[in-house]
Amino acid sequence: MVLRQKAYEDRVGVRTGAGGVRMPTAIAVTSPELVLPSPDRHTPTAAVLQGVAQSPKTSAARTASSLDDALTEMHTLIEHHGHVIVLCPASAPPAVPHRLHAIRSVLESDRIAIVRSDLPPLGLSVLALQLRQLSICDFSPGVLACAARLLSHYIYAGALLGSVAKLDRVPVSLRSHTKSWVPGAQFAVLAAPRPELVKLGGEALPAGPGFSTKLLYAAGQLAPDWVVDTLAPAWNAQGCADVELPADSPRWWATGKVVEFAAAIPDISVLYQLVSSVRREDCHWCGLELIGDRCAFCAAPMPPAAPEPAVHALPRGGT
Repeated sequence: MVLRQKAYEDRVGVRTGAGGVRMPTAIAVTSPELVLPSPDRHTPTAAVLQGVAQSPKTSAARTASSLDDALTEMHTLIEHHGHVIVLCPASAPPAVPHRLHAIRSVLESDRIAIVRSDLPPLGLSVLALQLRQLSICDFSPGVLACAARLLSHYIYAGALLGSVAKLDRVPVSLRSHTKSWVPGAQFAVLAAPRPELVKLGGEALPAGPGFSTKLLYAAGQLAPDWVVDTLAPAWNAQGCADVELPADSPRWWATGKVVEFAAAIPDISVLYQLVSSVRREDCHWCGLELIGDRCAFCAAPMPPAAPEPAVHALPRGGT
């Protein structure tokens, strides 16, 4: 068993601290619905920031108390994990990112990365799970936080909908809006990585991934048969699993007649190779490692590459 554990850690580059104790960067989310079950005993769970969300009707005294709780919660995460990566949906009420930035400001901490994502709820849950898987690897906090943007391009997130009449997160034609009023009409909608809408009834399907994935689906007020029996085989999904529908999904998709789905890379070794293949740089502002064109912790963009020195022709007779 010890040899098997060591082989696993060597394969994915597990990061260890003093005395061999792993100190993974904390992955935090703003809602418990964004925490999928761990696929194995190695993958840590996500921290749910209970003190982040607040109602506009919350009293001033309760708001202050909630902020104190949130500060304590975040301070504890930083003390235990060193750095914290918070996944925050772009669709969250403005109070949520405002509270997160307030926490970072009050704590005067540069060890909190606030990563906004346009992924729908189930897709964001999958992204959080992938970051949790990679958090035990030998990636620095800066690289791990920047990996969220990279991995988002490899998550195929969408939904089977009974209506697109009120959908405003994916472009919907007037013709599709009109067809929404036909009884029994259903639509397959892809939100990421590229928006696409297909009316069921013909042979057309949303464009799927060209790599091996596992498909998760969460049923609302529609049966998931089409997702399981048609979409999963067409996308060559290597597995299919039912999960609970996130509470925010009906609002995100503008209907309760929904089966949300997300196809993504499940293998940690493939995820590790994907992130490892990207060139790393040091942030010129905070000094953390990063991949891509912007630091996820301080938001500083990568400076433009210095122009190569001009090559001048030697004068005649020169050497």
